[in-house]
Amino acid sequence: MNFKQFGAAAFVLATLLFNPGWAQDAPEVDRTSTGGAQTLEDIMARQKKLDVDESFRSENLGDPDSAAAMSEQLGTQGGTSDSDKWRGIRYNESEITTQSRGPAADVLIQDGGMPWYELREGPVITYGGLALLGIIALLAVFYFVRGKIMIDGGPAGTRIERFKAIERFGHWLLAGSFIALALTGLLTLMGRSFLIPVIGHEAFSPLAIGSKWLHNNIAWAFMLGLVMTFVMWVAHNIPNKLDWQWLKAGGGIFTKSHPSSKKFNAGQKIIFWTVMILGFSVSLSGLSLLFPFQMPMFADTFGVINSILGTDFPTALAPHEEMQLSNIWHSIVAFLMMLAIIAHIYIGSVGMEGAFDAMGTGQVDLEWARQHHDLWVEEVQARQGKGESS
Repeated sequence: MNFKQFGAAAFVLATLLFNPGWAQDAPEVDRTSTGGAQTLEDIMARQKKLDVDESFRSENLGDPDSAAAMSEQLGTQGGTSDSDKWRGIRYNESEITTQSRGPAADVLIQDGGMPWYELREGPVITYGGLALLGIIALLAVFYFVRGKIMIDGGPAGTRIERFKAIERFGHWLLAGSFIALALTGLLTLMGRSFLIPVIGHEAFSPLAIGSKWLHNNIAWAFMLGLVMTFVMWVAHNIPNKLDWQWLKAGGGIFTKSHPSSKKFNAGQKIIFWTVMILGFSVSLSGLSLLFPFQMPMFADTFGVINSILGTDFPTALAPHEEMQLSNIWHSIVAFLMMLAIIAHIYIGSVGMEGAFDAMGTGQVDLEWARQHHDLWVEEVQARQGKGESS
């Protein structure tokens, strides 16, 4: 599986986890009484959001090969009728010729819009919004129970360089662009539901247009920051045996212990890889949305998953379906990233004394560094003792 297919593969897992009602199969229907045509049970199943097997219609497209033998009785259409033609158009089985050219020009009817809209306006917004409120509430409770993590014995008064200027630039480029993308993305996703009733359509329109423009253009800064931070810090974020000891001790977050670590502890490594993996995935789906119909990802990925797991995900997707899947996946990954970043912001600001200085000025208190990154301090001081740069 290549990098292009990563985001789409994760979407399949998310779909299985959500298990929305519209993905449930409808019961078998006996259509002998209608001669194979739609029944009341079919209509009721759709109203209940069940997944109806449409093959009784999608495969009933007439027999154009019999046109010559039947032309005298049925006219030039032969063994097909107007209903057969429209079914062929609906299920994208007809050979369409249009003057307008493009990847989606030949698809005249694509009825996946409503399931996409209902998933976007329902579970994505509901669960995503509740998750954001939940993590904020959880951190607030944790702060009042645990309090701010202080430097034991107080600051040493001596400072040591934690991050160079280029590292801080890459961090703030990534962090600042992500915050802007999160705010504009939430406004685009939820604005119609929550802001229009408050400020009205006229005020919301320029706000939405401006948010879309900012979101599309700030995305490039985010991707640049993602590449910069990966190149600068990947070598320091390779898991090792110390990380397991740090995790077993809870990182000293719940106690006053100070497990050893190098430049990045296990908690920071988890944040790093979460941001890198999800950031790469959300960038791929974002590029797919920025360049409509030019970067299909899901059909090929479903094919790989089917070959590995023996599943039966569709591998022939209309261009519109590719875009709908990219849009849903983009939102899901963005919510997951927001949850991780909110926790990261908490620890790096109000949650821990002295932590903000690392990215604020690049200089941290020596005692803070010893308590949270003792092995890194030893490495820096050893290099300084040899006259090398830290």
